[in-house]
Amino acid sequence: MSDYILSCCSTADMTEEKLRELDVHYICNTYTLNGVAYRDDLGKTMPYSEFYDRIRKGENGVTSLINTADYADYFTKFLEQGKDVLHVTLSSGLSSTYQSALAAADLLKERFPDRKLLIVDSRGASSGYGLQMETLSRLRAEGKTIDELFDWSMQNRLRIHHLFCSTTLTYYVRGGRISPAAGKIGNLFNICPVMRMDHPGHLAVYSRVRTKKRALRALVDQMAELADGGEAYCGRCFISHSDCLEDALEVKRQVEERFPHIDGEIEVYMIGTTIGCHSGPGTVAVYFFGKER
Repeated sequence: MSDYILSCCSTADMTEEKLRELDVHYICNTYTLNGVAYRDDLGKTMPYSEFYDRIRKGENGVTSLINTADYADYFTKFLEQGKDVLHVTLSSGLSSTYQSALAAADLLKERFPDRKLLIVDSRGASSGYGLQMETLSRLRAEGKTIDELFDWSMQNRLRIHHLFCSTTLTYYVRGGRISPAAGKIGNLFNICPVMRMDHPGHLAVYSRVRTKKRALRALVDQMAELADGGEAYCGRCFISHSDCLEDALEVKRQVEERFPHIDGEIEVYMIGTTIGCHSGPGTVAVYFFGKER
């Protein structure tokens, strides 16, 4: 066992089993549906199928950031055990959670002067953020120190690309990511936006494609342009989806065909409830290492 804790938020969108395998701890985000608060606890409190069914029926999902007090309580249990902590947060371009974690770390410095509590802004989300956590876990298993992992994150976080598309713009309009006028026109003409995470970790639309089939292919085409080595890419790849498994498996099939040297199995995860409140059902994303975005 290492002498430090590797930690993330539940918005890294991996399974409980995967996080346990990686020996990565996590703190839960929260959200509300129709005014009732729930924990984003990887589908334990509310199964993903139920969550997305309720979103489809018109229930409004609202997310909350993890506040400073919750972070302080969470970190304290590790620091009291004499452990240092490296915690990676959801992108500061999407949430103020990073600032809350920094504030908690600052509050705990006086109480635990001999411990390290390092906070990293992932500049990512969902299973792209999860891909960062898997890599950090691998590096820790190789014997890297907490400071080396912090440095690696700061130097490589923008090399993890997040490409995604949605078959409907309704939920992006509701979440304020796309204007109502653009959403209305897009839905009318069957336009699927193809989006990515930009340098500061915001969502950015970079193309608009008619029909879902073309949008899914566009993800793979963009991956060929951006991945390390192009179609010779031999790194890891994750895919996530918001209750549209068939579409995710089609992207996986295309990626496997186009990139035969990928490292290991392409892992497919559900987009969790926090991110799902904004994406709604029908989003597919692919994550990989490439040129710095």
